[in-house]
Formats: sequence, C-alpha cells, structure tokens
Amino acid sequence: MVVSTDSSSIHPSHSFFMRLALNEAWKYQFLTYPNPAVGAAVVNGCGALVGIGAHKEAGKPHAEVLAIRDAYAAISGDRTLNECEDAAFLHKELASRCGTIFNDCTIYVTLEPCNHTGRTPPCASLIEKLGFKRVVVGSADPNPHAAGGAARLKSAGVEVVEGVEIEACDNLLEPFKRWQNGRFVFFKLAQTLNGIIDGGTISCSESRRWVHKVRTKIDTLVIGGRTVRIDRPVLDSRLVEGKAPDVQIFTRQNEKFDPDIPLFNVAGRKVHFGDRLPDSGLVMIEGGEGTLRALESRIDWMVLFVAPDLKEGTCYNGKKNFDIVHQRRSGRDTMLFLKDRNSG
Repeated sequence: MVVSTDSSSIHPSHSFFMRLALNEAWKYQFLTYPNPAVGAAVVNGCGALVGIGAHKEAGKPHAEVLAIRDAYAAISGDRTLNECEDAAFLHKELASRCGTIFNDCTIYVTLEPCNHTGRTPPCASLIEKLGFKRVVVGSADPNPHAAGGAARLKSAGVEVVEGVEIEACDNLLEPFKRWQNGRFVFFKLAQTLNGIIDGGTISCSESRRWVHKVRTKIDTLVIGGRTVRIDRPVLDSRLVEGKAPDVQIFTRQNEKFDPDIPLFNVAGRKVHFGDRLPDSGLVMIEGGEGTLRALESRIDWMVLFVAPDLKEGTCYNGKKNFDIVHQRRSGRDTMLFLKDRNSG
C-alpha cells in the first residue's frame, strides 16, 4: 500500500490522467447541483486510457461508475451496458461481469470515492469489489456523510495515492463546498473580443444552450431592474425545454414594471424584488454593467463567454481581480471560469 500527498513524489503520468478527468468534469460544472462536479479516468496496466467519465446530474451514476462502464466495454468487448445510466443496475452488473479484468488497472478520481449509500450505491465499494490495483485521488471529500472512501480502500489493500493535482481539483470542488455551507454566487457575462457587453446577442448557440441548462438547476436567477425594463426578457430554459428558474429582480427602490414583460408570465415561476441576495443555494446573476458594478463584491466566480467578434458598444470598466480556474471552447466562443482572487 502506498499513500502519497507530496507532489514531488507523484509520478508525472498521475498528473496527466488526473487532468483528463478534470477536463471531463468541467463540462458538467453547476449541472450536477446539488452534487459536486467530478471526473474519473481508468488506465490499464500498460498505461493506456481505457475509460473516462463525469458525473452529469444528481441521481445519475457517479463519474467512477461511468468511467468503469466504458473501460469494461473497451477491455471486454461487451458493449451492452454502454447506454445504461441506471446507477444501481450498473453497480450490480459491473460487479458480476468484470471478474479480474481491473486487477492491473488504476482509476483516477478528482474527488475521493464516496463511501455511503444515497441516491446511488457507494463507489468505494464497487472499486474494492472490482479489485483495482490503484486509486489516485485529487480532493478529499468534504462531506462527512460521504467521506471515508480512501480509508476503506486502503484497508482493503488497494494502493491509494492522494493529493494529485489537488489545487485544480479543489477549484473544481469549490462551488460544492460553498453551496453546502451557504450559497455560491456567480455572474454570467458575455462580451466580444474588444469587451463590448451590449447591443444584442453576443454568444453563440452552444453557449446560450449551456446557460439555459444551468438555469434549470439553479435556485435563483438574479437580474438587474434596468435590464428587465429595457430588454424585456423571458429568462426561461426554452433552448433545452427545461424548467424556468425563479427570478429575483435586483432593485433598491420600489420600481414599477410593466406586467406584460415576458418573465412575469412564465408558469410556475416565483418573482422576487430586492437588493439582498439569497442566503443559500446556487445563485446565477445575469445583467449589464450596472448590475455587475452593484454586485461585484458579492460574487464568488464569473463565467465569461468571449465571442470572436469586434463591434461598437459599451464596455465594462469596473475593477476586480480574477484567477482563471478553467477555460474551454464553447462553439465558436471561449468560455472562462473566473474565481475572485480575494474570495475565501
């Protein structure tokens, strides 16, 4: 058994495969709410990647299970489970079908495998049953009800390497930690290459669909009063045919709004008014320069879509420092996850 938290003793391949798992997990950041975003990768004894997966939605299989499912298909040639996303069924079938095929394999997980039965069975139990040679872990599980997977696997004689790419894994996990203990607030903003943030649609269709997917998960969507009056938005999730979020209109006075503005006429929606953000849950803010200026001290992260265009219009000229914790392509746009450098 090997336990390692010293980055200087971690094999370079461990970092490489953990980064692959991280990239997969970031595709589902916020979409797993109230669960954390997690990625996993399975590597065979020859050092080849044979399976990769990410937790996609609360109640669906965890990242480890999907990575193992795909690795089982790649190694055995049995692809009958490829489309299955029933967590309990996959745990049962993988445990009965896999035999010893994973005895020389390593599984990389951005978050310590869970050790409890909730909406899905414990991943640590499945990894133990399948006889993995090694488990490489990024972040320890901060949830006391789910933690203990690493200790369980060590006790079963599995080699456990901990703390690989821990800073990157902790960044991925930060929203979960925050909404578990209160709230997590992020501002969604779209701009052109020269920083223009107004003048009609900026983001591409892929970026807008991502926003609509996230709207189906959040507790509250906060929008500025000026944006409501001028843009007269719907703020629904029609691009993914999902549930429209509840809305809070950020206002510091008793403003009057035209009741025919579309957002007021969405079935099942609650609309609130006020300048106090919700105390708990996952909160997304959308709006223009005024809203960003008013709330910039209260946001944890920003999600910024940068379109590869130049045009005339209004730029945001505030002052705030961020670290880029992740970036990727979103259609023709660049998508940046920005963490407030001063946030605790």
